[in-house]
Amino acid sequence: MCNMGIPVPPGFTISTLACKMYYQHKKLPDDKIKEHMVMLEDDIGRKFGNPSNPLLVSIRSGSVNSMPGMLDTILNVGLNDETVVGLAQKSGERFAYDSYCRFITMYSNVVLQLDHHLFQSVIDDAQRENRVKSLADLDVSTLKRIVHDFKDIVHKNTGKHFPQNVEEQLLSSVDAVFASWKNDRAVSYRRIHNISEDLGTAVNVQAMVFGNLNNNSATGVIFTRNPSTGEKRCFGEFLVNAQGEDVVSGVYTPLSVNGTSESTMEKLIPDVYRELCKFWY
Repeated sequence: MCNMGIPVPPGFTISTLACKMYYQHKKLPDDKIKEHMVMLEDDIGRKFGNPSNPLLVSIRSGSVNSMPGMLDTILNVGLNDETVVGLAQKSGERFAYDSYCRFITMYSNVVLQLDHHLFQSVIDDAQRENRVKSLADLDVSTLKRIVHDFKDIVHKNTGKHFPQNVEEQLLSSVDAVFASWKNDRAVSYRRIHNISEDLGTAVNVQAMVFGNLNNNSATGVIFTRNPSTGEKRCFGEFLVNAQGEDVVSGVYTPLSVNGTSESTMEKLIPDVYRELCKFWY
């Protein structure tokens, strides 16, 4: 994608070979990961764990065969009680604490193996109390209370405090994404689709870009061809002021990228739509 001129967030890939070594020896290439994080910091001009200028990263799977929704993802890695303040000073409190809520939820579910509904129920209660329909509509004070409640849930269910050490967050997130190769849903998917168990998954560590920054930001899934017909036409779904998991979670209803509705990306954020259209090829 980079070679095609498509803007891709900087990052690095931990290979499928490292995944195979992980399963053989139960050990990550810690030193290599840390070395490449320093290179990423230099590239992007922010520091991982720095309270005033924090670098946040996403940890995503990257298998040879597409396995949509089967493997795990963690966003906003690097947020803690200090870096969230630095992020708030740079980009706004509401956005920063929205991102912190999302990170605690994803990390707790994927890494700590806590039920997602423990956290979603807190959000649902807050939305009912405030008579709003999404996390994006909650104010800063409510989001701060949710962060506090989330950390209480983690402590109550694990006996430990939510990790504040960003290096621990990073390595345990990579570990969890590698481990997701052998979760029940992924194993079943490979069996159904005749995909080899021996392939393993790569892990992509990328600097975060934020679909939840404001109402001019969005996240989605987009194709340069219609997946059903092959027609050369932009095709996909998106959500405004959201992050990637919102699109696939089933909690919110995504909007179409284009079409006759007034709620398409083409109508709501036409400049972004036109920019994406450059990459139809």
